[in-house]
Amino acid sequence: MPFTRPEQLSHTSALPLRGVSVTAVADAAELVPERHYTHHEGRGATPHRSNPAVIHRELTTLDVHPGMNVLEAGTGSGYSGALLAQLVGPTGQVTSLDVNDYLVRWANLIHHERGIRTVHCHTADATVGDFPQRAPYDRMVAWCTPPLLPRSWVDQIAEGGLIVAPLPIAAVPHNTVVATIRVRSGEPVVEAVATGGYIETTTWPKTDLDLPGRWVDWENRVPAPSWISIAWRDLDDRLHTGARTALRQLLKDAHTEPYDGPDINWHSWRTYAACLADPQLTQAGLRPEQRALGHTTATTAAVIQQDGTILADHPDSPSLTTLRGWLTAWENAGRPAPDTYTPNLTQHDEPGLTGWKLRLER
Repeated sequence: MPFTRPEQLSHTSALPLRGVSVTAVADAAELVPERHYTHHEGRGATPHRSNPAVIHRELTTLDVHPGMNVLEAGTGSGYSGALLAQLVGPTGQVTSLDVNDYLVRWANLIHHERGIRTVHCHTADATVGDFPQRAPYDRMVAWCTPPLLPRSWVDQIAEGGLIVAPLPIAAVPHNTVVATIRVRSGEPVVEAVATGGYIETTTWPKTDLDLPGRWVDWENRVPAPSWISIAWRDLDDRLHTGARTALRQLLKDAHTEPYDGPDINWHSWRTYAACLADPQLTQAGLRPEQRALGHTTATTAAVIQQDGTILADHPDSPSLTTLRGWLTAWENAGRPAPDTYTPNLTQHDEPGLTGWKLRLER
């Protein structure tokens, strides 16, 4: 299973989704040497990890009890698997999956060195249901973001079981929430959502952690890395002319202006923009560690960056007019938090992509 994003890139808050098992997770964390996993002397530091506070939050939400059978998507450094082993105790079991065989081999070794026998790490892609051998699972947690909630996950969960996983709320990268999903009679129901997200799933070990793993419609590597993702990609041509044009307009001689509102609350803004379900929604990475979100067409472009800078192809750009309207509507709505939206799962079936898409409504 694809690995988790490095802790410096994790953008999940450390607040619990649900007030359950806080003490159990805290006690487990006292017994697991986090740095021994993330900076093992034999392997060295692994970038494939998340902030420990983020891991503790998701495991608190997962509500794991002794004796449970748990599936983990994204082995990473092995730290989260070790915490799960503490939570399920000697009578439970943990199955951890990752597409990165190097991470899997090292996690298995470190668990063995510490005498942990209830965690088994395997090289597999859980999003396509490659490891049903130990199903049904009472709980599942994912440290990576699939393109939708896979049917294979739901099918492998026991009656009344829980899934805690990041899910996209728009067809552009980094626009996600962490969902708590209860499975009853084979059907998933979202019980809660919270701010957060992890690296996108891929079918291969990902090495470039600065580039999204999915939905990148064009990228430049010189003179500096940049990329763009357009939700209207199905209307673009095979040469990605629309994506290339939009990215060029935002990089070369772009019109810039400061946002005249307060500092951007990025989690609130990106969730609101996704909730609009506008087909022209666009995400871009124009500067290192500086994401941008806005509106593009085949001939116009306008985005706002995390630092509040607005870029557009022209001061009178139609995309800029649309973006300003979105921002005004967002401010008038009171900059709503992600957990104030109503989540809805819609069944989606096509070859190789079967499951449920998550959308948020107000």
